[in-house]
Amino acid sequence: MASRSRRFGWARGIGIGLLVVWSLFPVYWALNTSLQTNADAQSSPVHWFPSHFDFSNYEAVFGAGPSSASGAGSIGRAVVNTSIESLGATLLTLVIAVVGAYAFARLRFRLRGVLFYAVLATLTLPVYATLIPLYKIMTSLGLVNTYLGIILVYTSGFLPLAMWIMYSMFQALPPSIEEAATIDGATTLQVFRRIVLPIVRPGMAATAIITFLFGWGQFIFPLVLGSTGATQPLTVTLSSLEGRHVVPYTIINAAAIVAIAVPAVIVFFLNRWIVDGIVAGSVK
Repeated sequence: MASRSRRFGWARGIGIGLLVVWSLFPVYWALNTSLQTNADAQSSPVHWFPSHFDFSNYEAVFGAGPSSASGAGSIGRAVVNTSIESLGATLLTLVIAVVGAYAFARLRFRLRGVLFYAVLATLTLPVYATLIPLYKIMTSLGLVNTYLGIILVYTSGFLPLAMWIMYSMFQALPPSIEEAATIDGATTLQVFRRIVLPIVRPGMAATAIITFLFGWGQFIFPLVLGSTGATQPLTVTLSSLEGRHVVPYTIINAAAIVAIAVPAVIVFFLNRWIVDGIVAGSVK
């Protein structure tokens, strides 16, 4: 029995190791390539490790260095666009989700349940089903190729999930906490701002992080709503480089590492906030 358990442990360890190598090797290869010159990256035999670290590709991505004039400057612009659109959508989604979820969880008004479940029902809609209607709406409002248009579309897609998470957080709070503050003379706004918000801060952090990660990885909506480089995020710019610009392979890999690094760092360092925020709303 003990030998069988050891064999199973070895097999599981080998399986996990192969899965990790399979998943991380493309990331390593992109990082390895991004730290080489274009001549070294295309030389034979291949360099499994950089002979020397060359950061000129990253300088080109952010618009510095001699290579930035070749189509790579659009990558640096795309990084800025992605940051603006993701942060803008995160802030707007969080504000609306917190206020709306608190209203659904605590206030009593007609059709409260119907409206709440109607909001959640939008999660079942296929993404592509809303693409053309949203494009027509943004066109009629003159918001195509603008940050505001993309942020509003992102928010409309992220809001149902964010509101669901925050609703669970508010539902998990004992009403007696708010009732005690009300008895002491606090208004509804004061209770919400000074009592409720500090308690649900982990849920707000989790909602903000999840929303930002969704925004960072968006592709189809900014592709349709942003036909120029003025608003296109990094995902769209990277996919459109091939055939439109002569950009060194090493610079494309550097841009891919930048695109991967931001969500990876957020998940690595803020993973506890994500888990704590979601779990906190599931226990009353």
